[in-house]
Amino acid sequence: MSPFGRALVDGDRLEVGGAVVTLKINRRARRVSLRLDRTRRQIVATAPSARRLGEAAAFARERAHWIAERLAELPPSSPLSPGMVLEVFGQPVVLEAATGRARWHEADGAGPHRISAAGEGEGYARAVILMIKKRALTVMGERTALYAARLGAPMPKVAIMDAKARWGSCRAGRRGDAPGSIRYSWRLALAPFAVADYVAAHECAHLKELNHGPRFWAHVKALVGDERPHRAWLRAEGARLHAFGS
Repeated sequence: MSPFGRALVDGDRLEVGGAVVTLKINRRARRVSLRLDRTRRQIVATAPSARRLGEAAAFARERAHWIAERLAELPPSSPLSPGMVLEVFGQPVVLEAATGRARWHEADGAGPHRISAAGEGEGYARAVILMIKKRALTVMGERTALYAARLGAPMPKVAIMDAKARWGSCRAGRRGDAPGSIRYSWRLALAPFAVADYVAAHECAHLKELNHGPRFWAHVKALVGDERPHRAWLRAEGARLHAFGS
């Protein structure tokens, strides 16, 4: 019998040695497997079908030591607090304690940018993240406008999201001359400018090609050159970015 007193279903979560394991069904999978989702900082146990979810759960329990080792490899979480120095689009930003509403302070002379916010703990972190989101919307909006114009596409609506599954998403307009919409993860602001800029070019290229075929990558290369270093950076550093504020 399952630990839930019922048949296991896609999305159920188990505790294995103090770690949370999410059960998933992937009908293209050929066998039961475990993997570390570095972005979401969790273990996923995959089964080819619903009837094999119990097997996936049992496999996870058998691999408790492996699970503990993989989770230990993740970068530690980084709660936001006064005194920290973040890099926002590659530029240092000092976090400060203050009273009143959170504010972004532009660099003054030789000093860095600053974010001042009130509160403690999660309240302070939310205020800081709000400022970073606003900065992300400004910068990513500017880059989107630039690349949409270069591609001859209407300027899409731009929004910032708090997603951990992807860095950006694009929905093209229903007609060729209709504006689409692009959403970016706010955590791109914590990446180097060139990396975030690549994501803007990537999503804008989808305004012309809603696929990842040769013509799509030709658009990306025309906008930012070789995209491979930026993709590699996101694969290597994505988990670290998602540790901020957690």
